Parts: sequence; structure tokens; C-alpha cells
Amino acid sequence: MGSSIENICVDCSDPYELGRWWSRVLDLPLSPEDHPGDPEASIELGNGRRLLFLRVPEPKTVKNRLHFCLRPDVPRDEEVERLLGIGATMVADRRNPDGTGWAVLGDPEGNEFCVLRGAHDTPPRA
Repeated sequence: MGSSIENICVDCSDPYELGRWWSRVLDLPLSPEDHPGDPEASIELGNGRRLLFLRVPEPKTVKNRLHFCLRPDVPRDEEVERLLGIGATMVADRRNPDGTGWAVLGDPEGNEFCVLRGAHDTPPRA
């Protein structure tokens, strides 16, 4: 019998604010028990799993060794524009003219994540 993932933890300088930002990205609420200045904040992902934001003293300095790949419910490019509009930054644009590829974005603290083709994107052109 193996183990299961209970929490996915993100080290950050401001757990409440970064949690609020990811709450907007995922359209999931931040725990009502979390408040500004708290040393941690969380988003319930379902089945008892949480995305947990933890305050650490050091800033991010290098590329993530683990990152999220998001599959949006809307076309990829629409979601990329929405995320840029709420404070993400473009790290690397890996989208191709034929519709394939992805965009690598950074959250407000510089943690990289990818936005893949959305469920409503048309198939790539041959």
C-alpha cells in the first residue's frame, strides 16, 4: 500500500496574499479561518487535500523543482490573458502557431506554473 498526498505546500513570504491570488486562479475559496499576517493559509482542493501556503524567511532564488500545470476550462490564450491581468508574469511563451504548446507564467512571488491548452481549444492544425 502506498502513500497519498494530503497537502501541496508553497513556501512564500506572505501566505495570505499569495493564497488569495491562487484562490482567484483556481476559483476556489481561501479557508475562512485564514487572515492577513497568519503564518499559513490554505485552499481546500477536495478529498481532504489542500494547497497550503507557508511563510518562510528566504525569498525564491532559482527555478521551481515542482510546478503546477493548469488545464483551463476556457481557451488557453484567454486564460493566459486573465492570469496576466491579475498579476501573473510571462516567464516563457512556449505557444506555437499551430495551437500546440503552453505558456510558463510566474505567480506574484515568482513561482513558475504552466497553462496548457484548454478544454475548449480547437485541435492543433495539421
